Amino acid sequence: MSRMNRRRFLANSALATASFAVARSSGWSAASAAARRDRRPNVVVILTDDQRWDCMSCAGHPFLKTPNMDRIGREGARFANMFVTTSLCSPSRASYLSGLYAHSHQVLNNFTDYPATLPSYPRRLQESGYETAYVGKWHMNEKTDEKQPGFDYWASHKGQGTYSDTAFNIEGKREVLKGYYTHRVTDLAVDWLKRPHSRPFLMIMGHKAPHGPFEPEPKYAKIFDEIRIERPKTANDTGDGKPSWVKERVPTWHGIDGPLYGLNDYGKFVRGYLGTICSVDDSVGRVYESLKAIGELDNTLLLFMSDNGFMIGEHGAIDKRCMYEESLRVPLLARCPELIREPRVIAAMALNIDLAPSTLDVCGAKPLERVHGLSWKNLASGASSDWRKSWYYEYNYEKEFPYTPNVRGVRTDEWKYIHYPNGDDQPDKYKAELYNVKDDLLETKNLIDAPDCAGQVKALQSELNRLMVAADALPDRMPVNPAMKMELPEKSIR
Repeated sequence: MSRMNRRRFLANSALATASFAVARSSGWSAASAAARRDRRPNVVVILTDDQRWDCMSCAGHPFLKTPNMDRIGREGARFANMFVTTSLCSPSRASYLSGLYAHSHQVLNNFTDYPATLPSYPRRLQESGYETAYVGKWHMNEKTDEKQPGFDYWASHKGQGTYSDTAFNIEGKREVLKGYYTHRVTDLAVDWLKRPHSRPFLMIMGHKAPHGPFEPEPKYAKIFDEIRIERPKTANDTGDGKPSWVKERVPTWHGIDGPLYGLNDYGKFVRGYLGTICSVDDSVGRVYESLKAIGELDNTLLLFMSDNGFMIGEHGAIDKRCMYEESLRVPLLARCPELIREPRVIAAMALNIDLAPSTLDVCGAKPLERVHGLSWKNLASGASSDWRKSWYYEYNYEKEFPYTPNVRGVRTDEWKYIHYPNGDDQPDKYKAELYNVKDDLLETKNLIDAPDCAGQVKALQSELNRLMVAADALPDRMPVNPAMKMELPEKSIR
């Protein structure tokens, strides 16, 4: 062996030994580390429950600190205008998976499972050679914890789960995981990440937090006790200009003065909600560090988002479902150095139905056919891209929660038009709403009857009809409460 070849041999041997040691220390076998030549990006999705868009310090919250969430945005992109097309847990989760509006995927409430035959981005990635896992809260069909199609690994539970000692189904074995939910689900996620992976992987991690009734872990139970919590400016914004159903809801379970979650101390209510998010932020940090430890952080599309927003007293409500900003706006943070080469805040309106096409686009997988969402890959990379100027919102009446009617609406960068399909029958109770969200983000002035806005109303009604036709969401094809007449907006709004 020549001196040069011997030197190269020794150098390569030393490198191989070092790589083997790193692989072993991080939980990877030498064989799997060597076999991981498919460098398509991994995907890790962290999904919270009921976290509104402004409950992160990077989004401007006045006292909640979320350094680990902030880090994802600081090293990647924060979508400042991210929305869900139905503000309800299961329908929104199904829209994330499928890229479809709720009327198409038919998960219209929290008691329906994801259709077994419906394509999803996890199934498509699995078909494309990805190793897939779901860990945590699934929250479609309250009565089952069975493994769902599209996932090689499964660790979930029935329904909401509990903040302490949740019974999980871990690959067919049922076990109560003692301790605080956020930590136990993070343990499962981190353990799975540190397994040997010879293929690119997708892991979706579903948190329970910050869904109520809120139970912060002990170290965060009193973290905000010294902070004075004021009711929101729109807490009493339920009368003039608003449809009367909004005011009528206030005394119910989902009104700010109703009995939901034992609500007799508003400050305690808000502190509890925010306290659970602190633990989620710790979890985000652990996932980030685990990806770093296995050498996959910079080869991973790391996403953070929520299934819907949550009103904590705005418009007199403790809920979601309706089309107010606090209900339908959620976080979206994305980190992927190969895609997002410099940090950016993206103002374009992104939707939950965009996750499926975007993820598949980033991973180079075959797209799902006939989805409603768009890929934000070019937006994230900073490339110029034609993008939506408006989008369609729908909420479908639930007999279990009769205080919120059917909702159809359209939002643009500047305007929001909300239509209640039974408006002709009860025009005062279900009066349409029009807001200039550019100037009135708190939605305090319903301009539906303003003479100088008549042209804007007509234009938005026309745009709503156009979006409904484009989404195949015509009234005769929509699920509705039989007591509520469905008509196109210009026919039914006064």
